[in-house]
Amino acid sequence: MAYDVTRIRKDFPSLESGTAYFDGPGGSQVPRQVGDAIARAITQPSSNRGVVTESEINADNYVKGYRNSVADLLNCDPRGVVYGRSWTQLTYDFSRTIAKSWNKGDEIIVSQLDHDSNIRPWVQAAEARGVTVKWAKVNVETSELDTNAVTDLLSPKTRLVAVTGASNTLGTKPDIEAIGRAVKANGSLYVVDGVHLTPHAVIDFKSMTADLYGFSPYKLLGPHCATMVADPSLLESFNNDKLLPSTMDVPERFEFGTLPYELMAGVTAAIDYVADLDDQAKGSRREKLVQSINSLEEYEQSLFDYMKSALESLPGITIYSRAKNHTPTAYFNFAGVQPSQVHQFMATRKVNVPGHNFYALEVSRALGLGDTGAIRAGLAPYSTKEDVDRLIKGLEEFLSKR
Repeated sequence: MAYDVTRIRKDFPSLESGTAYFDGPGGSQVPRQVGDAIARAITQPSSNRGVVTESEINADNYVKGYRNSVADLLNCDPRGVVYGRSWTQLTYDFSRTIAKSWNKGDEIIVSQLDHDSNIRPWVQAAEARGVTVKWAKVNVETSELDTNAVTDLLSPKTRLVAVTGASNTLGTKPDIEAIGRAVKANGSLYVVDGVHLTPHAVIDFKSMTADLYGFSPYKLLGPHCATMVADPSLLESFNNDKLLPSTMDVPERFEFGTLPYELMAGVTAAIDYVADLDDQAKGSRREKLVQSINSLEEYEQSLFDYMKSALESLPGITIYSRAKNHTPTAYFNFAGVQPSQVHQFMATRKVNVPGHNFYALEVSRALGLGDTGAIRAGLAPYSTKEDVDRLIKGLEEFLSKR
């Protein structure tokens, strides 16, 4: 494996600002190649999709390219790749559709660990249908979502279980496969929010127990949009609302209005870029993606170990991200300090390290952090040891002034 972060950083114009970015869990920086692809797509001949004119064919190719690239990244059927503006939008759309089949007395399970986008749409749909909501609780001592915290809630009435693949604050990676086996044995629908997991792990949807899996490309070097993937036959079973003249074919059935072809082209470019993160990766795009993401994961884990060790040496720190299996994400506070104070001070040192609940409201409250949350430092493909040293130096300077 060959992971050359120096080579990679040269492709990111935003790094020329001199900023050290630790806000990747909220959205990564974007390489030049992705911006170029978006610019080409939006300035080349384009129109509604078709097979006659040059502009129609271009538009159609952008859509097909998007579906095929996402399919390679997640190892899923391109016919099951649904485009969305955001994961929140997609979960609201699908929750309204899926809930049509729910009846009073049915149950769903959501988890405290999740971003609110994989909680509230399901909870609100359940409330509208008179369906009972059960909560899988986080172990606040270990930062884990224990498997039995979910599976013990299953019953013959359970219609759906929604769990994150990785917490966007704590970095906790639940055992989604063990949970999924129990959910499927129970005959329930299983939704996995993969927004924070996908940038830090090889995803193989075909071997997953998930029925629906979500991903947001802007967390992995791409533009702001999202995708929901599923088996096409499952999508065909859903009776969603749509305009009468629009197609009933999947996945187009779930995509409303004209698609943003330029963003789809940007996603394809981002996935192609990820496939080349390891410059020794060979084979098909899927094979190169697996090799490159494995290299990235190894690099990030080593750098995260260095960062966490340095954070642990700081006075008055409480680190909440303590799960055994985790992404390279640290969530922490300092005694007597508001997260916003750290965020603002570090910005003067050109280090982006925000403080908030980051829409993981339930886990923030469970940890006793209320709605204020804590400070989050996450690594991305362009992060370096020098970035981490600047983070620690800045935090030391902040603490010394108190």
